[in-house]
Amino acid sequence: MGKDLKGKELGRGIYQRKDKRFEAKAIVNGIKIDLYDTNLANLKKTFAEAKREAELGVAGRFVNATLNEWFEFWFDTYKVPTIKKQSIRPMKNKYRNTFGKFIGHYKLTKLRNIDIQCALNELQKTDIAMSSIKEALGRITACLDSAKNNGIINTNPSFDIIVPWKPEEPCRRYLSTEEQNLFLEEAETTWYGEMFFVMFCTGLRIGEVGGLKWQDVDFKNKCFHVNQALMCQYEEGVKIMEFTTLKTANSYRCIPFMGGVEEKLKAWKKKQDKERLRLGKRWRSQDEFSDLVFTTGMGSPVTRYIGEKETKKIVKAINQREAFEAVKEQREPVEFEHVYPHAIRHTFCSRCFEKGMNPKVVQNLMGHARYSTTIDIYTHVMGETFDSEVEKFGNSLIEDNKKTLLTKEKTA
Repeated sequence: MGKDLKGKELGRGIYQRKDKRFEAKAIVNGIKIDLYDTNLANLKKTFAEAKREAELGVAGRFVNATLNEWFEFWFDTYKVPTIKKQSIRPMKNKYRNTFGKFIGHYKLTKLRNIDIQCALNELQKTDIAMSSIKEALGRITACLDSAKNNGIINTNPSFDIIVPWKPEEPCRRYLSTEEQNLFLEEAETTWYGEMFFVMFCTGLRIGEVGGLKWQDVDFKNKCFHVNQALMCQYEEGVKIMEFTTLKTANSYRCIPFMGGVEEKLKAWKKKQDKERLRLGKRWRSQDEFSDLVFTTGMGSPVTRYIGEKETKKIVKAINQREAFEAVKEQREPVEFEHVYPHAIRHTFCSRCFEKGMNPKVVQNLMGHARYSTTIDIYTHVMGETFDSEVEKFGNSLIEDNKKTLLTKEKTA
């Protein structure tokens, strides 16, 4: 029996600490319970509930739970320990905005196959991307499978769902050589000209660009060491910015200086140092962010939001100039399509293949975990030159045939 500070018995597992708080401790079915409260009556009540839940096990605790309640518990228990911090919110939101919104209030034990099918049919009528719906369906299937394995439900109602759409074709934006030159020409008029040039010559992800430090730039061996990424997201209205590990083990890589990168880096360093000196204490990169290679004009880290905003501004300027030229030349303007930072990465990969690089080398430069990802891009690039490549084969046969006939004529 536990006691309070005056020696009065409080009940088994309950006692009063020196800081006057009451603590209740127990182990039930291997589950450790440790609760605190300044109010003894409240503590006894929550302690009794906790012990009862532990005695019932997971199945007992969630016998009256909704799908949303089980999903949150399942995700936090099974998924969160295995995924990157920056992936938690987007993954949860895909569920919440799809099946969570339509059937999340259903009791877990009352959920049926038809409920999930109807939700899926309704989701098709929304403007949510089919890839997001498909991903959410896979997640709800795993979630309900876990509910079955834990004895909460007898069968998984998400199996045998009819998926009524065709797989989406991957849509990747690549810039042609002409588009790339136009983009870089316009970028040179902005603070970020050197940064975009480096992106086109390295294929770095925008998070890797933001996370690059000067200590990672090896001028002696003329290469970059990609070791971390910069993560920026909002959690409950609070901006969170920190360095994170990279996407996969293959993402940790060394990228050699190519295409005039070294000269651009040196020019950027001079410009950055000059601005840092001019701003003095107003320079914003401090502490762990003080050694960043690429920063804003005020010294702040370059996040993906800044990368997206700057690419939009560059594309807008290109289209405005093109509209002016088109009016002057009395023709229809040629629109420069939207560009996002990841499109620059795709473009670098495309340029590598156009120059005849070995796909395995390109995979290492890109930091792709799977060779198939690299090959998908290779297939896209080769698809654009398919006819010309086939024509080369046909022409070679004709040339070989001509040589054979000439040889026969000479022999005769």
